[in-house]
Amino acid sequence: MITVMNRIGVKPEYAEAFEESFRQRAGIVDGMPGFVRNEVLRPTKPGDPYIVLTYWQDEASFRRWTESDEFKQGHARSGSLPHDAFTGRPVLEMHEVFLDSAQGR
Repeated sequence: MITVMNRIGVKPEYAEAFEESFRQRAGIVDGMPGFVRNEVLRPTKPGDPYIVLTYWQDEASFRRWTESDEFKQGHARSGSLPHDAFTGRPVLEMHEVFLDSAQGR
């Protein structure tokens, strides 16, 4: 299993609109083959980024998602926020899960 983490800096005055954009597109990814789950983490300290964390069975499943029409549809909705709502470019990180205490491995 892999995780894909997207760190997104959002200016405080746009936080509510950013969160609403995720609520509006929630569920689009759910039916994709290889998708496990999605979490959107709100920062607890001012200036820290939001974290969008998705779990996938494998990297190939994630790559298929990024090339899908559903991906384009979901991300077109996020275009409703102006560029100046963000504090910089998002930072994407991918990790392989080698230990999961919930799974006992």
